[in-house]
Amino acid sequence: MAKSRGGGGPGSPGGCHHSLAGTRESLAEPGGDELSSLGSDSEVNGGGPEERRVDKFGFIVGSRSAEGPLEEVPLEVLRQRESKWLDMLNNWDKWMAKKHKKIRLRCQKGIPPSLRGRAWQYLSGSKVKLEQNMGKFDELDLLPGDPKWLDVIERDLHRQFPFHEMFVSRGGHGQQDLFRVLKAYTLYRPEEGYCQAQAPIAAVLLMHMPAEQAFWCLVQICEKYLPGYYSEKLEAIQLDGQILFSLLHKVSPVAYKHLSKQKIDPILYMTEWFMCAFSRTLPWSSVLRVWDMFFCEGVKIIFRVGLVLLKHTLGSSDKLKSCQGQYETMERLRALSPKIMQETFLVQEVIELPVTERQIEREHLIQLKKWRETHGELQCKSPPRLHGAKAISEAEPPTRKALEPVPSIIVPPGPAPVPKARKSKEKSREKGPTSPANGPGAEGNGAPGSARELLHPQVSPHHQSKESLSSRESEDTYL
Repeated sequence: MAKSRGGGGPGSPGGCHHSLAGTRESLAEPGGDELSSLGSDSEVNGGGPEERRVDKFGFIVGSRSAEGPLEEVPLEVLRQRESKWLDMLNNWDKWMAKKHKKIRLRCQKGIPPSLRGRAWQYLSGSKVKLEQNMGKFDELDLLPGDPKWLDVIERDLHRQFPFHEMFVSRGGHGQQDLFRVLKAYTLYRPEEGYCQAQAPIAAVLLMHMPAEQAFWCLVQICEKYLPGYYSEKLEAIQLDGQILFSLLHKVSPVAYKHLSKQKIDPILYMTEWFMCAFSRTLPWSSVLRVWDMFFCEGVKIIFRVGLVLLKHTLGSSDKLKSCQGQYETMERLRALSPKIMQETFLVQEVIELPVTERQIEREHLIQLKKWRETHGELQCKSPPRLHGAKAISEAEPPTRKALEPVPSIIVPPGPAPVPKARKSKEKSREKGPTSPANGPGAEGNGAPGSARELLHPQVSPHHQSKESLSSRESEDTYL
């Protein structure tokens, strides 16, 4: 499948006209945006630390991707949030079953950076998926892969966040892991293969977790959160474009009327927004907050972000004065105002926007009916979309093993240690005459079938360590 590129870099919203031609188009022209290999040879050429100053997210200072001054969460508040999240993660089933609203509230406030990767795995269900498929990623990793996909993947590697320290070097560990994850997906879902919008999604995941975990998280996004988005014909994204446009009529009639008048198809401005989950559009602090909510609440967050951006870009007569034509409107959508993308403003607007999954599903049925009338049946039979962590958890109840904490210290099997006081009592019993109280089969002598053993069966030291020792999970914070 041809993969010509047709959009801008981070901040450019749209795909291209070719998106409607029925093939999966890529999202940037060669050399047409900052997604080039700029900076990727500095490590090879011995670039020093002074050339590699990075911001708190790992982006090289001075690049377009680097963040300006940020609103810092006070350290004391951050530590409190970490403590609360650790408690939730260590008792995940209970929280998901009984306190899901609290989880949602905490995701809206922002997941602590030290626990973000782990939280995304629990929210998406990829933690369970990995445990149910132990060794599968390693198996896929060892396979050679289909050359037609490998060539396209290799050409895309240096375009993914080239100003991030993880991906700045050609052939560096970040690019290697990105190749492994994307290749594994083409083998896991050969009928889908590779879509270039998956690369930035996988890259964001790799910034927060190792390759195997990132792979299963990508699987959950492609199969549960955004099913059909990365299939060959892009039917799902076109349907969601029409859903977005219909919802815009209710959220911002002015913006809706203007886009209708200019005959601008939603696919022209929302393709990259939705397929890349805004990872190539928003400032990085805003990207992470949007993803925190997206993993918890599902695709409605992506719709809300798109609606907020359209409303505040084209939603008043004053804003439309400089957008008289189709070209000017598209340029405005490619160069969104930093103010409306700012973390605090955007997150609050998204939380307050009254767009629900029920509305999205109702509109989906309407648009699906229209699609069938004009295009016939969908060629890609995708599974139904699940709206966030709660829906995924209910659809696939986790096994107890999957979310069981792994002990950081494993005690080798053997006899349980006996306290000194108990030892002296046992010695005195051995010296005394045998009686029914301490004879064979009596309580206290440890014989099989004794009353003591029936009431208090011996617990192996290995099991004790799982219950009482700190979990390796609590230390597994992938920064």
